[in-house]
Amino acid sequence: MGTQKISQSLADATAAAAAAVVEPLHPYHPLGVAIPGYLANEMATIEILAYFVVGCTLILGSTMYLVRRFGVARPGAKGTSGGGISNLEVATAMWFVLCGFIHIGMEGYVVYHSATIASSRTLLGQAWKEYSLSDSRYLTQDTFVIPMEAVTAVFWGPLSFVIAYMITVDHPLRHPLQAAVSMGQLYGDVLYYATCAYEHFVKARVFCRPEGAYFWGYFIFLNAFWIVIPLLLLVSSARATAQAVRKVRELEGAKKLR
Repeated sequence: MGTQKISQSLADATAAAAAAVVEPLHPYHPLGVAIPGYLANEMATIEILAYFVVGCTLILGSTMYLVRRFGVARPGAKGTSGGGISNLEVATAMWFVLCGFIHIGMEGYVVYHSATIASSRTLLGQAWKEYSLSDSRYLTQDTFVIPMEAVTAVFWGPLSFVIAYMITVDHPLRHPLQAAVSMGQLYGDVLYYATCAYEHFVKARVFCRPEGAYFWGYFIFLNAFWIVIPLLLLVSSARATAQAVRKVRELEGAKKLR
């Protein structure tokens, strides 16, 4: 009897191990990566994406109205859209307000709940588990991703709202601060891509599922905004700063001639 019980126990253990191999505990890569407490999402992908799109639309629409309504008139502004503020400046303010909400609301959330995000079934928790199909590091308390997102949430998030306000009131410190935050966003995103590339090509570790939608849609497309737009804003701020310095020098030169 004792031998039969031992044999049965071994058979049960073997069956359980085989089932675990056939049915992974989670859908994330690299295969077998430890994600303690993981619970599958209850919401469908399309539902999560719909909430994200609607939320972004409401934020952008509200910001556009407020900036046009309260924007300070600029002398000789071109392409104005009400209040004497140009369409480009309205769009820039909209960008920074959206950044503020994403940096603080979403990225701050994953930092604060990094230890329990894998088991979360809140809207933001499920949104992060959906995105993590393209980068599982968000579910494993990665030593680069979580600190990087913490810096983004603590510094670039609040400062993004400050810049949006400065654009609205035409504050003289707008461009120095815009350049600093844009550089921080660009630097963080470049490192984000670079660390993944290093893991892939040097260590042969891939954090994204093989489906193209996750790599090209989530990992590349969504993050590319924080490469392209900050780069354009850096160029814009550099030009504005150079123009301001040039005008000051011209005024100083005119005073010396008097």
